[in-house]
Amino acid sequence: MLSGVFGKSFAAGAGLLAAAAVFAACSTPKPAPPAPPPAAALWGDMKPVVSVKELMRDMIDPTADSIFDAVKIETTRSGSVERVPKTDEDWEKIQRGAVTLAEGIYLLKIPRPFAPVGDENNSKGSEPSELSPAQIKAKLEADPVLWNAKIEALRNVALEVLEIVKHRKTDELWEAGDNLDQACEGCHIQYWYPGDTALLQRIDQGLQRLNENSASQTTTDKPAGKR
Repeated sequence: MLSGVFGKSFAAGAGLLAAAAVFAACSTPKPAPPAPPPAAALWGDMKPVVSVKELMRDMIDPTADSIFDAVKIETTRSGSVERVPKTDEDWEKIQRGAVTLAEGIYLLKIPRPFAPVGDENNSKGSEPSELSPAQIKAKLEADPVLWNAKIEALRNVALEVLEIVKHRKTDELWEAGDNLDQACEGCHIQYWYPGDTALLQRIDQGLQRLNENSASQTTTDKPAGKR
């Protein structure tokens, strides 16, 4: 008799303990997710030397030409001639251009004047063909995310070219040149000269498809079992 009562009491006590444990587990707040790692600090100060306009003219544009000119069709008196990289030197030239573009385009993240002192671009008159440095700066400050997105779009093309060089896929250089042209025009039409809205939309759609394809390719290339 006593053993039966004791057994029931023990069972009831165990049940209460179990219920209390469940309640405590449910009521205990979940630990906060770990904080993201801090951004790596620069190893030193970065001070611009030239304006955006000069940086584009003297570095970015000539570097981009090494990609634009990597493959082309030239018309001669004897007919059309396709120019493509054939030697190690040809491929090394393309690689140097892609590396310089991928690294150099990030210099546009450093605050600097948009044009030399006294240079207002072709922004005068009733229908100016270009934005003034002040107008460009105002657009950047109103939406810095867009400015950085345009920079990343150019950098993505440079990274694409580096992959092409690695595997020496000559046929893909044609599309890379088109992608670079879209990335350049997508930025220029926003920050340099007022552009056709429909053209801007087409360029943005093309860049979006490029980014989606790049993300898809990255996922496909990952080894099995890793995410």
